[in-house]
Amino acid sequence: MATAAAPLAAELPREGRRDLGPLFVGTIFLGSFLLFLVQPMVARMALPRLGGAPAVWNSAMLVYQALLLAGYAYAHLVARLPARSQAIVHLSLLALAALTLPLGLAGATPSGRVSPALWVPGLLLFSIGPLFFAVAAQAPLVQRWYSVATGGRDPYPLYAASNLGSFTGLLSYPLLVEPRLALAGQAQFWSLGYAILGLMMLACALALPRAGVDTSQAAHRGAVQPRWPDRLLWIALAFVPSGLILSTTTFLTTDIVAVPLLWVAPLGLYLLSFTIAFAARRGAADAIVRLAPVALLAGAGLTVRVSADQVALAGSVALALLFLLSVALHARMYDTRPAPEYLTGFYLCMAAGGALGGIFAGLVAPLVFDWSYEHPALILLAAMLLPQRPLLAAVARLWAVPARARLLGLAGLALIVILAWLALAPPVRVLRGAAPWLAVPIGLIGLVAIGRRLPYAASVAAILLIFGGWEALKLSAEPGARHRSYFGIYTVSEHGDIRVLAHGTTSHGLQKLVRGFETDPTSYYGPRSGVGQALADAPQLFGPGARIGIVGLGTGTLACYARPGQNWRFFEIDPLMVRIARERFSFLDRCRPDARILLGDARLSLSRQPPGRLDLLALDAFSSDAVPMHLLTREAFGVYARALAPDGLLLVHISNRHLDLEPVVAAAARDGGWSAALHDDWVARGSAESRNLSSSIWIALSRDPATLGRLINRRDVGDGWRPLAVDRDFPGWSDDYGSILPVLKLFRRESVSEAAG
Repeated sequence: MATAAAPLAAELPREGRRDLGPLFVGTIFLGSFLLFLVQPMVARMALPRLGGAPAVWNSAMLVYQALLLAGYAYAHLVARLPARSQAIVHLSLLALAALTLPLGLAGATPSGRVSPALWVPGLLLFSIGPLFFAVAAQAPLVQRWYSVATGGRDPYPLYAASNLGSFTGLLSYPLLVEPRLALAGQAQFWSLGYAILGLMMLACALALPRAGVDTSQAAHRGAVQPRWPDRLLWIALAFVPSGLILSTTTFLTTDIVAVPLLWVAPLGLYLLSFTIAFAARRGAADAIVRLAPVALLAGAGLTVRVSADQVALAGSVALALLFLLSVALHARMYDTRPAPEYLTGFYLCMAAGGALGGIFAGLVAPLVFDWSYEHPALILLAAMLLPQRPLLAAVARLWAVPARARLLGLAGLALIVILAWLALAPPVRVLRGAAPWLAVPIGLIGLVAIGRRLPYAASVAAILLIFGGWEALKLSAEPGARHRSYFGIYTVSEHGDIRVLAHGTTSHGLQKLVRGFETDPTSYYGPRSGVGQALADAPQLFGPGARIGIVGLGTGTLACYARPGQNWRFFEIDPLMVRIARERFSFLDRCRPDARILLGDARLSLSRQPPGRLDLLALDAFSSDAVPMHLLTREAFGVYARALAPDGLLLVHISNRHLDLEPVVAAAARDGGWSAALHDDWVARGSAESRNLSSSIWIALSRDPATLGRLINRRDVGDGWRPLAVDRDFPGWSDDYGSILPVLKLFRRESVSEAAG
C-alpha cells in the first residue's frame, strides 16, 4: 500500500517547523530504554519467588506483550483528540503511574492450588502493570506528535530509534546494570529514568502547535485509509517473529541456564530487527531481505535436530534465523505502512500480532503440543510470508511466463515429495547420515523457487521433516513417550534393556529393565558419585532414622538408597514429573513407595519447613542442563542451613556443560560458614559402564566440619574428594546480585584459588 503524508506546514506556525528531531528521538529512545530495561529487571526480582523455569520468562513475556498491546490501543484511542489534549491526558497518566514507584514485586507468594500459568502473569501484571502501560504508550504517541510538530514529516524512522533504545536497555541489564547494582539500586536507577522521561515528554508536549491541529481528520488531505487485508497482513507479519522469540528463548534457557542474560538475547535481536527494518536508509534491510530465504533453507534443519554436542551450534543458528527472519518480515511490514495519520492503528495491529504470537507460543502450544512443534510451525509460516525475489535474473526469466511457471512449480513440488519420501523411507534411514544428503537437492530446488511461495515453502517443510520433524511426529504417536508441562518437555525412550528420561538434550535418569537389576542406581547417582556415597553412609553419619530430603525427583533413582527406618521426602516443582516417575519408572514403587512428595518450588517449600527437620539434603534441581539461579544464591543456602540439623549434610549437583558452578557454591560456602569438598565422578565416554552411568560433579557441604570429614575420609572409596577452588574476585550470587558472565566456561579464566572449608 502506498505511503502518503500531506504537509501540514501551512497549518502550523513557523516555530512549529523548527528542528525538533533531537528532542523527540531522545524521548522515544529513553522511554523504550526504560521499557525493556524493566523486563529482565523484574524477571530477576521474581526468580527467588517464582523459580527459574524457562516458562516463567515466557509468562513474563506474555504480560509484557499484553501491556504493550493495551498501551498501543490506548494511544490509538487518545490520538483521536487534538494534539494538545493528547499531551494533557498522557502526562496525567504518567503522573498517576508514578504513584506506584519504586519498582518492585507485589508481596503475594505462589499458591499450590493455582496453576503457575495463571498465577505468574497475574503477579507480574499487578506489580508493574501501571508503569509498563504508561511507558509503552509513549512510542506511538511521540511519533504522532513529531509528525504534527514538524509539519508532517515521516515519523516512522523514529521507530528505529525506539527499538534501538529497547535493544540498548536489554543489553545494558546483563552487561552493565546487573553486575554493578543490587536490586534496590536498580529500582532507584529506573525510577530516576522515569522522572527524566516525564520531563522530556512535557517538553515534547510544549513543542506541539498551540492551534491544536486535529490530526485525526486526515481524509481531506488525501491519505489512503488502510484496508482490512492490510491490517491482517501486518498482524501476521508481527505474529511470527513474536512467537519465535518465545520458542527460541525456551530452547536457550532450557539447555543452558534460566537467567536474564539468555532471556534478553532473543528479545534483543528481535528489537534490533526493527531498528534495521524501519531505518530511513534501506541498504541493510534490503540486503537481509535477499539473504533471509537462503539462510532459512540452510539453517532450518538445525531448528528441529539438536543433540547434546550441537547445542552451541543450534543455539547460534536459532538466534541468527530469529534475527534474519524478523528483519525480513518487519521490512515487509515497513514497506506496506500507511500514512502517518494512521500510524497508531498500524502499531496497534503490530502489537496485536505480537500478543497473538506470544499467546500461541507461550500458552496455546504447551497445551496443544507434546513437543516444541510451535518452533518449526513458525519457521514454516515465516517461509510463506517472507518477501522474496529471485536470486538471479536468469531465474526470474525462468518464472516469467505464467504457463511455464505453473508447470515448473508442479514439477518442483513433485520432486520435493519424492526426495522427502526417499529420505524418510526405512532403507535410507538405516544408512547412518544418508538421509540429510537428500536434503541437498531439496535445498537447491528451494533456491530456484525463491520468489514462488508454494514450492519454496514445500522445500522448507521437507527439510524440517528430514532433519528431525518426522522422528518427532513418530515419537509423539507412541503412547507415553512424550510429555509436556509448564516446566518443560520430557521424553521417555527405550534403548534395548534400559529406559531413559530426557529433558531437552540432557538425560535425567535411566533404569535397567533386566530382571533383578531394576533398582540399581544409575546415571549421575551411581555408588561412586558424591551423592551415592553420602546416601550410602547416612546410617553411619546420622543413625538408622536419618531424615533425607531430595530436591528434584527425576526418575526417582535416589529412592533406592533408602534404608528401613529412614524418613524420606522429595521436593518437586512439576506434578507431571511425579506422574512420569510413578508410571514409567519403578524406582519409587520398589524402593520407597511411602516417600512424601512436596509439590512446589523447593526453596519456598524448604523455607516453610520447621528448622532442623533434615539430616541430609541433596540438591538436584535440573531443568535440562540448566540450574535455577535462585537455588544457588547466598540466601538460598541460608534456607538450606535452616532446614538442616546443625550437623546436617548438603549435597549440590553442579554438572553442567556451559557453566562452571564451583565458584558459585564456593562463595556461598565461604559466606555461610560451610565446610565443603567436591567429588568428580568421571565416567569415560564409550566405556562399558558409560551405558548405565554418567559423569557427575557433586559438592558436599556441612556446617559441622566433623560430619564432612567422616564422609570424605571413607577408605573404601579411594580418591575423588578435594577442597573447593575459590575465586577471590568472584562475589558469588545473591537474590540482589548475580551474573553468569564470570562462570561461563567459554570465558572462564584461570584465577587464584584457595582451599575452602
